[in-house]
Amino acid sequence: MEKSRLGKTDTEVSRWALGTMTFGAQNSAAEAHAQLDAAAAAGITLLDSAELYPAPAAAERYGESERILGQWLARSGNRQQMLIATKAAGPAAFVPWIRGGRSRHDGAHLNAAVDGSLTRLGIDCIDLMQLHWPDRATNFFGQRSYKPAREEPAFDIEATLRALEALVTAGKIRHIGIANETPWGMSEFLRLATLHGLPRIVAIQNPYNLLNRGFESGLAEIAWREHCGLLAYGPLAGGLLSGKYLDGRSNEDARLVRHARHYRQFTSAAAHAAAARYVGIAREAGLEPAAMALAFVASKPYVTSVIIGATTAAQLASNLRAATLKLPRDVMRAIDAVHEEIPNPCP
Repeated sequence: MEKSRLGKTDTEVSRWALGTMTFGAQNSAAEAHAQLDAAAAAGITLLDSAELYPAPAAAERYGESERILGQWLARSGNRQQMLIATKAAGPAAFVPWIRGGRSRHDGAHLNAAVDGSLTRLGIDCIDLMQLHWPDRATNFFGQRSYKPAREEPAFDIEATLRALEALVTAGKIRHIGIANETPWGMSEFLRLATLHGLPRIVAIQNPYNLLNRGFESGLAEIAWREHCGLLAYGPLAGGLLSGKYLDGRSNEDARLVRHARHYRQFTSAAAHAAAARYVGIAREAGLEPAAMALAFVASKPYVTSVIIGATTAAQLASNLRAATLKLPRDVMRAIDAVHEEIPNPCP
């Protein structure tokens, strides 16, 4: 398994990471532990979770993914080999059970998030603590355009960095990162850290796949020049790029079927048309469609790690086979031709 440096630190992480978003919802604890065993055997050293997970979010399942991951860490004895990443929720009406739906990236709320995650994970220190989404009005989670808020709660990125610094000093977290961020947000976190000598973000976790290449416009250059790479989530666009939804095919346990509202950005005609084209390119080249989609994401120099997720052992094994795949130039040209014709149908 290839490794990448995490930001400007000396910490190395596997080029492939295992996401835990399905643990506790689509996957039982036993199934999740089997996935974690397989990932460790394949050389994966980066495990990504969040206090919000599993997704779609539900009050009765809050924190269950972290608890299942913590159980595996205790059972397997693999804590020292793994870099544990998790995320603190931001403000959102759709999660009123998380600090009243008004969670901010300030000292009090971040302390509560970190302490809760440490307890559920059963560890003393979180290796990478990320801000799950901005605590200001901006476009993320599928919003295409920026719409300024008429009334926006106060936010203070410098204060956020100082709160995170206090958590680093206390030994509760090692590194910090952001997620679902914009070019302005990423630039501000980097600028203020340099200006005030505060902890520097080491990664950004945003969606990136063949149906959503928005990261390439603005964020990719910052990530590359600032050595703050992408932890790419959703590389298979909810499974759409695997080809299993073509021509209306699916089963009742499929993610886009069970949680259609949560994955509504993957249901448009343009999304399915583009996915069909990409699947065709893969099959013509003798490749598994999912493997081609994953290898495309992994090929980018600004990507630190590709976060894969699966609901079955077979899916995970298939995804892992992409770790050694290098796409031929003619395949990359064919991919770019489709992107020119149907750009970013799934923001």
